[in-house]
Amino acid sequence: MKEGFRQSMAWLHTWSGLLVGWLLFLVFSAGTAAYFRDEITLWMKPELHQAAHTPVPQAVALGHAQVLLERRAATAQRWFITMPSEREPAVRASWVPAKPVARDGASKDAKPKGRRRFESAELDPATGEELSKPRATRGGDFFYRLHFDLHYMSPIWARWMVGVAAMCMLVAILSGIVTHKRIFKDFFTFRPAKGQRSWLDAHNVTAVLALPYHLMITFTGLVTLMFLYMPWGVQALYPSQDQFFTDLNNALPADAKPAGQAAPLAPLAPMLAQASAAWDGAPAGRVTVNFPGDANATVLISRQSGRTIGYDQPDMLFDGTSGRTLSSTQHTGAAATTRSVLYGLHIARFSNPLLRGLFFLSGLAGCAMVATGLLLWAVKERQKHAKRLAQGGRHIGLRLVDGLNVAAIAGLPVAMACYFWANRLLPAAMAQRPEAEIRWFFIAWGVTALVALARPTRRMWQAMLAAGGVLFALLPVLNGATGGAHLVTSIAHGLWPVAGFDLVTLALGGALLFAAWRLQKPALLKKPAHKPLAAEAA
Repeated sequence: MKEGFRQSMAWLHTWSGLLVGWLLFLVFSAGTAAYFRDEITLWMKPELHQAAHTPVPQAVALGHAQVLLERRAATAQRWFITMPSEREPAVRASWVPAKPVARDGASKDAKPKGRRRFESAELDPATGEELSKPRATRGGDFFYRLHFDLHYMSPIWARWMVGVAAMCMLVAILSGIVTHKRIFKDFFTFRPAKGQRSWLDAHNVTAVLALPYHLMITFTGLVTLMFLYMPWGVQALYPSQDQFFTDLNNALPADAKPAGQAAPLAPLAPMLAQASAAWDGAPAGRVTVNFPGDANATVLISRQSGRTIGYDQPDMLFDGTSGRTLSSTQHTGAAATTRSVLYGLHIARFSNPLLRGLFFLSGLAGCAMVATGLLLWAVKERQKHAKRLAQGGRHIGLRLVDGLNVAAIAGLPVAMACYFWANRLLPAAMAQRPEAEIRWFFIAWGVTALVALARPTRRMWQAMLAAGGVLFALLPVLNGATGGAHLVTSIAHGLWPVAGFDLVTLALGGALLFAAWRLQKPALLKKPAHKPLAAEAA
């Protein structure tokens, strides 16, 4: 503090952002893509692009799903029916196959070692006809999980790492507000081709442009994992977190068992109508049937998201054989409602396409803010050691940061584009297909990282950005050439989730190609004519 409060905040702002900046860029990029994870998943299943889009009453769609499940999964333990929506036009029926039973009546896999495998089918909501089995893929869910589970590592450790990075991000934002006394004036100031000054202006503009969003998304991101970081309240009142989440979500208790007595399942449509009437006509989002065909069958109907800001949706539990209402959950407690609203703000399931697009643009602004902050530090350090570098000397720390910047900022778009290309080029029927797509994502990113660390030059920046731009810009062509609804068809038939994906990838590809073209101009990296702005840049 001997240099003054603002100078201390500047130091804190610099290092709290730099040390976790590359991880934050991944989290921001994957999280921003996850706003449209349903649209991404639909694009990555071209077999579903021809599903009917005529509005169909939910009772009709649910009746078709019940008929199929009674025919194909009569002995299953659970049914899951995802109702059609604007973002997911088909009806998805999934089920958990029944456990094999030993001669003594006990389940052979009473203690399973991992998650049980689901089986599923996609139905046309209007006719009930089963659509062509779509290719197996994680789709947009991969980016959703990647932004807090990081893949290929323990989820608990990954979430702690992301939590620490989010805390550092919050510190960087607050200290940045203190540091930049001309924060609103800088919002209207951008001086291109001025070296360090330009990077500082770009960092200020992208930070201030979506400052409320940056504060909200960072804080609510911590709230989504609050039970991991602060579990003591739950531990004091519940013997286990599983019991807590069972009560919170009105879920079936873990020790619930079928009666072993056959009983026909009541029609689901009347239960759906009763639940919708209780929600003032709001549609259902998901129907879960536990122990279908058994005397202990229950039906849980949850309201479709998008009606309120809160993440938690009301649901109703019915007796599966009589259709009698057993319970109704509204999540009206102050603490539960607060958490639900903060969680809902983070994932933005409540938003319409326009508002979701604004969230997406704000997420891109966050990516740009992190990227320009990392580049600004490198530019400042290069100016400090300009004389030594001009004489052929080396700065190992600066070279490492340059390589990581190229790998994280320019290499990640290449990896994301390769994930989409792998989805269309890998054989549709290959075994372990979702894992193969994800593997190509990390292979592409690993290759770009190795090349970038070996030669972190401006030419490498240009090559990486150009490669990412070409791969993204050609995705609409790849879509039409591999069985998907090409751009003209998707627009003509109102298939906006697919058309929107193609248009966004075209825009991203164009932006990356423009950045690569701009790097041909040496003026972007020339030194400013005025004195260094080290104090102000801090």
